[in-house]
Amino acid sequence: MASTQKIAIVGAGLGGAAAATLLQQAGFDVSIYEQAPEFSRLGAGIHMGPNIMKIFRRMGIEQQLDQMGSHPDHWFSRDGMSGDYLSRIPLGEFARKEYGASYVTVHRGDLHALQMSTIKPGTLHFNKRLDKIEDTGDQVRLSFTDGTTASADIVIGADGINSKIREELLGHEAPLYSGWVAHRALITRDKLARYDLDFEDCIKWWSEDRHMMVYYTTGKRDEYYYVTGVPHPELDFEGPFVDSSREEMFEAFQGYHPTVQALIESTDTVTKWPLRNRNPLPLWSRGRLVLLGDACHPMKPHMAQGAGMAIEDAAMLTRCLQETGLGDHRTAFELYEANRKERASRVQAVSNANTWLRTQEDPAWVYGYDLYAQVLKSGVAA
Repeated sequence: MASTQKIAIVGAGLGGAAAATLLQQAGFDVSIYEQAPEFSRLGAGIHMGPNIMKIFRRMGIEQQLDQMGSHPDHWFSRDGMSGDYLSRIPLGEFARKEYGASYVTVHRGDLHALQMSTIKPGTLHFNKRLDKIEDTGDQVRLSFTDGTTASADIVIGADGINSKIREELLGHEAPLYSGWVAHRALITRDKLARYDLDFEDCIKWWSEDRHMMVYYTTGKRDEYYYVTGVPHPELDFEGPFVDSSREEMFEAFQGYHPTVQALIESTDTVTKWPLRNRNPLPLWSRGRLVLLGDACHPMKPHMAQGAGMAIEDAAMLTRCLQETGLGDHRTAFELYEANRKERASRVQAVSNANTWLRTQEDPAWVYGYDLYAQVLKSGVAA
């Protein structure tokens, strides 16, 4: 029985949390080990396309997320200087009819809290920084820096771009710096009320070598968020981010449209994050260890599908383990890679190229995808 066998998930981000819920719904015994000391409203804005909302439907949180988030009618792309429209991609009611679910923008922390609410009490263990992992052949032993240990039948590495599980599979290799940074800021609605400008629900301002993506993070439209992509040839700071400034933003977006200038003027706090990357991995699993999300295929955030791909990974991995059971995890892992690699690699490539929806195009291959309607391709080479 699945319930007598244990699955350990390392990392309780959006992908790890989705994997825990879906695996528990399928009857598996799951524990999550998270290095953070507690849950907090981390991050800022995030997009959840219809492809992911259909997975949340299975998890039982689609309706709550629908009520919580903002529902843009379009993804607009506009020329950063002139304001001319480059594309108008219909979302809103069109997405519900055409793709089978909503397109939602929301605060990442609010979404994460909602996902956490679907995990069984006692599943999540905080303050567990992985120190060492050993696949003994018949089980996996995990050792944490606090001196505690755990064991499981399989371990899922949902531990991000600096994944310890990935390091165990492929050796230590630092992520690559992309040459770009992302500035991130949240602005309250009252700050924007003084301007006689149209702050659209979901808009990306573009110029040749940089952009600013802007959208609401709540259904009440009381929080507006922007994230940029700006060339920054030398990475001159350590850590995941540093504080930036209004002055740096004005310099980076000099000559941009008055609406962008108003957003920068309204910025109280802005941070600057290096965009890091990895080349496609030669393997996604080995023995009793398997990867998902950024541990497996990190990508620039320019397509708003990075977290989405982690959640799709979680759903597909669950499907494959249901198909085989933990007793034949090798076949499950082969099935998982065979049914995820092509799509995840395509999204990774388009995201890194930063061309998504810049001009009028059909996004149905992303948004219309229904993971549960896919016939599983064999994981064994012919």
